[in-house]
Amino acid sequence: MTGRADVTPHGVAAPALAILGSLVSVNAGAAWAKGLFPAVGSAGVVALRVGLSALILLVLVRPWRFTLRRADIPNIVIYGVMLGAMNLFIYRSFERIPLGIAVAIEVTGPLAVVILSSRHARDFLWVILAGAGLWLLLPTAASSAALDPVGIAYALAAAFCWAMYIVFGKRVSMLNGGQAVSWGLLAACVFVVPFGVTHAGGDLLAPAVLGGGLAVALLSSALPYTLEMKALKRLPQRVFGILVSAGPAVAALAGFLLLGERLTTVQWLAIGLVTLACAGAAATADRR
Repeated sequence: MTGRADVTPHGVAAPALAILGSLVSVNAGAAWAKGLFPAVGSAGVVALRVGLSALILLVLVRPWRFTLRRADIPNIVIYGVMLGAMNLFIYRSFERIPLGIAVAIEVTGPLAVVILSSRHARDFLWVILAGAGLWLLLPTAASSAALDPVGIAYALAAAFCWAMYIVFGKRVSMLNGGQAVSWGLLAACVFVVPFGVTHAGGDLLAPAVLGGGLAVALLSSALPYTLEMKALKRLPQRVFGILVSAGPAVAALAGFLLLGERLTTVQWLAIGLVTLACAGAAATADRR
């Protein structure tokens, strides 16, 4: 049934590793993408990332070989648009605030999925712990007083899109041969590329920019979204949302190691709380 999956320790291991690989890949790609912002802006980088990813997967997967039910088309379109919008918003946020903080705010989307899909009180304890960490990153906390509020707003918008991406990704995750990712990225491409072209124009075709965009596309879209789709096939939305909440810790490390972004002690504590909540929730996942 949709929303149910094998969550025994053996059943969780493979999809959990897929999500970990996705997180490492997407945040390495985000750090690389941030280096391209001065050349083509965040919208231009998103256009390259999503557009090139769509082309790569269309060639590799050739989803037109499989029959696509008419009933799946609306879900694929919404999935793709949410995917594109999520990228636009979070990259706008990356322009203004550190990677780890932006992603920590963004994971309120998956956490909302956890709240709405949970059937056990113990899961709410981990959500509360993560919420405490996220609260330390908001403008109400002294640690975030210097953060750009527009950057925070973009991260919150990305959070909503991420929640919708999980919900609609689950609905289309059973399609054969990677169709969901391929068609979803094509829909995202149609949505986001006009923004990038409007902003950057012909600069998108410069060889150095195209090469960087290809690296970002592979690291941040093609590989992680394929891994996530494989995980979604075997995990309930609730468990998937909990596991991907480890993203802030991975993003903060990527920002520190690759971009030299230094966070305050309180901000590291906040990200640690979110990561601890993720680990605790995964450890107490339903054993049925």
